[in-house]
Amino acid sequence: MPKITFMGAGSTVFAKNVLGDSMMTPALQESTIALYDIDPVRLDESAMMLEAINANNGSKAHIEKYLGVENRKAALKGANYVVNAIQVGGYDPCTITDFEIPKKYGLKQTIADTLGVGGVFRALRTIPVMLDFARDMEEVCPDAWLLNYTNPMAMLTGAMLRMTGVKTVGLCHSVQVCAPTLLNELGMGYDDHVQWKIAGINHQAWLLECTRDGVDLYPEIKRRALLYNQGKLDIGSFEERVQQLTGGEPRPGQWIERMREEYDLYKSTGRHGDMVRLELMRRFGYYITESSEHNAEYTPYFIKKSYPELIERFNVPLDEYPRRCIHQIEDWKKRGHELTQNPTLKHERTREYASYIMEAMETNVPTSIGGNVLNNGLITNLPSNACVEVPCLVDRNGVQPTFIGDLPEQCAALNRTNINVQLLTIEAARTLKKDYIYQAVMLDPHAGAELSIDDIVAMCDELIEAHGDWMPKFH
Repeated sequence: MPKITFMGAGSTVFAKNVLGDSMMTPALQESTIALYDIDPVRLDESAMMLEAINANNGSKAHIEKYLGVENRKAALKGANYVVNAIQVGGYDPCTITDFEIPKKYGLKQTIADTLGVGGVFRALRTIPVMLDFARDMEEVCPDAWLLNYTNPMAMLTGAMLRMTGVKTVGLCHSVQVCAPTLLNELGMGYDDHVQWKIAGINHQAWLLECTRDGVDLYPEIKRRALLYNQGKLDIGSFEERVQQLTGGEPRPGQWIERMREEYDLYKSTGRHGDMVRLELMRRFGYYITESSEHNAEYTPYFIKKSYPELIERFNVPLDEYPRRCIHQIEDWKKRGHELTQNPTLKHERTREYASYIMEAMETNVPTSIGGNVLNNGLITNLPSNACVEVPCLVDRNGVQPTFIGDLPEQCAALNRTNINVQLLTIEAARTLKKDYIYQAVMLDPHAGAELSIDDIVAMCDELIEAHGDWMPKFH
């Protein structure tokens, strides 16, 4: 049976999903699961949680713990699959730094983990750690597949594919939930008769086709989306809205509370949480995979000093990621005990791609995913060295991406503005030259629209100094 190594096992909830899924999959349930982290407390918590799930599933898996860099190679030795879910620097200090220093220069952000100055610096402190992983993998598990879940996805996956010999695919949650989220949100319903095609780059891939029984759904999608952004779409009673969004599947109380807040906001103001994406669809013709709070900072149109009214108009949640981090930390204090010290804990397989990929490779029964891979001519009007997100077939032969051809020109053009930043950040990591950091941020659509060149350079210098040993030394 395979060995699955989980890097960043202290990401307890995510480890539950990926490794719990594996333990619920017949082809994987007797795997050796190696948990690796540098935080002893979180490592122990994840191990206790997974041991409980395993015990309640017949104790078929074998679970091991590996703490600290000195044990990393042992965790990786002989692995068939390596799942990467690390966060270098954590919320405190690094995420705080990524937000607070740009804010001094007047640059506001929402998530700051994928693009923009926050995404650039997250990549620059993460790529060196992943290159260390790669060197170990090349030595002790050279045939393993690395399943990367860590952001910034395109930068990290692109760096691994271009700078190492490790077989790598980047995986994101946004592809498989894109069409269901859109159709349910607009009251059109999602079922097995819906077919869709998505391609582009991570967090900015395009819903190129969406049909039901062969009928193009885009005309009705766009009609309803316009009404929704005008506050005129009938979303029914709160109970009807919950049914629309969930398809009747149960949701935790916190989810219901958040939906109540969003429902009341829409009823009272006409504003909702997906206004940016629907506006981008109206202007560019196609819906984008990742959320509105993300895409507000991937483009120069929504967060602007000269147009502060846009923040309210499009309901843009500034400083959203720090709020989430604080909430998650507090929530873990309340809920962590339920997960880590519950002897009756069980798990149901989720929609995360990881277990389905491993199952397909083990059984040779094909599956399809949306994967992040090196372009190499897959999308013909994007750079060949870019990391793109395209449909992929998975079986015993590995991850096999499909040819897309040209994206609609306006979609490719918007993607290229983000790819510029990604490629220059990888170049900065490869050469350790500061100029590439400056250039990456200069070419960022949001930073370039808000700041002067001098301010961008000064801001980057201050961030480099503040990050200290979290990043390598640049010259």
